[in-house]
Amino acid sequence: MEKLQILVVDDESRMRKLVRDFLQREGYGVLEAGDGAEAMDIFYENKGIALIILDVMMPQMDGWQVCREIRQTSDIPIIMLTARSDERDELQGFQLGVDEYISKPFSPKILVARVSAILRRTRGTDSQDKLCAGSIEVDRAAHQVTVDGNEIELSYKEFELLTYFLENQGIALSREKILNNVWNYDYFGDARTIDTHVKKLRSKLGAKGNYIKTIWGMGYKFEVE
Repeated sequence: MEKLQILVVDDESRMRKLVRDFLQREGYGVLEAGDGAEAMDIFYENKGIALIILDVMMPQMDGWQVCREIRQTSDIPIIMLTARSDERDELQGFQLGVDEYISKPFSPKILVARVSAILRRTRGTDSQDKLCAGSIEVDRAAHQVTVDGNEIELSYKEFELLTYFLENQGIALSREKILNNVWNYDYFGDARTIDTHVKKLRSKLGAKGNYIKTIWGMGYKFEVE
């Protein structure tokens, strides 16, 4: 089987080597870029890249600029790395469509585990189940969502969030519970991250976005009217 290719973008060569070594031990192929401009060149030249690990602070183009440009044409999973633990940075990352957000210093083993988890969900075919609610259909194997028969484009986390809602129809879900289940790790950021994703998901679902009910002071409930 051909190796899945991961693009690692960081201006620190030692950091790239550390991440590359751990990824290669797990059987991944690794492409490297030392700045944002180089990352974009590699991204456009290699259509088979499965995931991007992207540092925020870099010369030429920073991570935010790279993410914005990639999101104009692709929903490829992005893991953002940052030396800062500012909540505003984290929220900005999720608003731009970042799938995971990891602060330096971090455990390379945890990073690789998150890479593997994302790729299993986005590329795997473990589950052939299709979830339906009203005219919304989620095909987990194909990582595809249709509304009234029309396919809509969702980011990785938006897809995970919608899937979780459909799996728990009619159940009141706290923001903390959603974070723990959708993000799949202990999350110490601001729970408003959920509100940001719900707002974007509602918008993409159009009129069916009303299925996602706000429970003030608690969280959300997905219920077909």
